[in-house]
Amino acid sequence: MLKLFLIEDNEGDILLISEALEDLSFPLQITCAKDGQEAVEFLKTCVHGSQSEVPDLVLLDINLPKKNGQEVLHFIKNSEGLKRLPVIMLTTSSSHNDILESYLNHANSYITKPVGSESYQDILEKIEKFWFSLAQLPSKS
Repeated sequence: MLKLFLIEDNEGDILLISEALEDLSFPLQITCAKDGQEAVEFLKTCVHGSQSEVPDLVLLDINLPKKNGQEVLHFIKNSEGLKRLPVIMLTTSSSHNDILESYLNHANSYITKPVGSESYQDILEKIEKFWFSLAQLPSKS
């Protein structure tokens, strides 16, 4: 079972994403953080625990309370035990500056959030096909 870490503060988006993920054919364990500080603390405990606790994939919003998504992304990509962790920016922002900053901070991809649940289903099916079927995820050892 693969571990997905959702970092999202909007309850409506959490619900839509969670429902869409439940409909996927791939078995996932989903953990959620609702602000950037909570996300960083969770990831620190994963690194200091067993490497098997580190998520396989992160879905990260940019506009988060306490620490924004760029700060969380920077933390992940500059942490020895996390930097190979694939991070998908999933956000409402289509700002050129946000996209550029995300890739400069080594995001693995940038996706603008859709409107409506059917669109979420479509996007998450594509994420599943690419990240869990086609791409090879890094080993945790």
